[in-house]
Amino acid sequence: MEWILWLIFFIMNLVLVAANIYQFICLADLEADYLNPYELASRMNAVIVPEFLLHGAFCILFLMTGHWFMFLLTLLPAYYNAKKYLTHQHLIDVTEVFRVLNAEKTARIFKLGFYIIFFALVITRLAFSVINAVFDEDDDLRGFGLS
Repeated sequence: MEWILWLIFFIMNLVLVAANIYQFICLADLEADYLNPYELASRMNAVIVPEFLLHGAFCILFLMTGHWFMFLLTLLPAYYNAKKYLTHQHLIDVTEVFRVLNAEKTARIFKLGFYIIFFALVITRLAFSVINAVFDEDDDLRGFGLS
């Protein structure tokens, strides 16, 4: 039944990757003048807090299920998110969006890179847990032609 937990982690990570891609595309659209700053702020500010909450839940679930290595890997971005939230720098300000555009794009690229690497780890663990569930030690492997 561990594969269900890894499936939940997989879906959560997929949502985090999609949220970061969406934010990066919004920033790129602002830079290319497809969006005005008001539209960008309203679109991105609607996604930022749910992303922070989902990443926090991701981190807490790893802690509660005893996956210490994965918990420690997710702890640094969780600290970054918490620090930005507590200093009230997590939302995009319409008046300063062009001043912080490159810094925001760089932050999104780093977070996206982390989530993609973490996506590979989660999908690997999901595959191993499914294989372990199928080829359990108590199962009769003769049905699979492995006798």
